Amino acid sequence: MENLVTGVTVFVLAIVVGVEIITKVPPTLHTPLMSGSNAISGITLVGALIATGAGEGWVATSLGFVAVVFAAINVVGGFLVTHRMLGMFRRKG
Repeated sequence: MENLVTGVTVFVLAIVVGVEIITKVPPTLHTPLMSGSNAISGITLVGALIATGAGEGWVATSLGFVAVVFAAINVVGGFLVTHRMLGMFRRKG
């Protein structure tokens, strides 16, 4: 029970800190921030792959697979958005 309370507390604090940080970012820094979040999503993808292959039972494997799918969607979507944002800064000519 103590581990659950600690985990939920860390999760809620991470949400609060994340929202505070993201809302304070000026528009000129959105592209570098997106690239940084893509790197973090790549780390999440590696962790999800490890969790999927750990062999800790079918529930853990299933949740790991779902995490792999969501992390891959996040990485691909993030790079597509970053590419589109950088395209806005290219000179036409």
